[in-house]
Amino acid sequence: MIYTIPRYPVHLIDVVRLADGNRVTIRPILPQDAELQREFFRALSAEGRYFRFMTPLNELPETVAQRLISIDYRSHLALLAEVFQDGREIMIGEARYVVDAHDAQSCELAIAVADDWQAKGIARALLDRLERQAAASGIRRMFAETLRTNKAVLRLAERAGYEVAVSDEAPWLGRLEKCLVGSPATASHGRGQRDQANYNS
Repeated sequence: MIYTIPRYPVHLIDVVRLADGNRVTIRPILPQDAELQREFFRALSAEGRYFRFMTPLNELPETVAQRLISIDYRSHLALLAEVFQDGREIMIGEARYVVDAHDAQSCELAIAVADDWQAKGIARALLDRLERQAAASGIRRMFAETLRTNKAVLRLAERAGYEVAVSDEAPWLGRLEKCLVGSPATASHGRGQRDQANYNS
């Protein structure tokens, strides 16, 4: 199979050393990462999958799986975090944004980190890089909704400078929003489909 990869942002490839000594590679997701994405989803706990998609899922639906790797790096950008163990590539986290279809200077955010890799700074590392790329691309506002029971995400959002409020439409949801510093005043973005935007740090 031949893949066409538009404008692959090689400058977003990075290696992060965690406090425990582990080295984590962060890079933009590729179309051929579909199986890596499925394995990551299967490795999440039931709670982790529920926090991420806000619906009970035992398996990643094919339509959702395809949407997660259908990325143009402009209106839809996704970063993954991975480690290599015994010569095997293992995805341990992801962060993505999708530009709002009605406002090209706003985007919806989603983050998930594997249960065994939480509280190590991976979610913050992904979020920081995603925010910098969004700002450089002309995006001025990032937002997300998350379950109010997802306390780890709410703490992460507050530490990262997001305003956290109760959703007007659904009181069981928290509304997260942040204006990005240094965003250019004008930008041109394609329109992307919305992704359920929830963290699991």
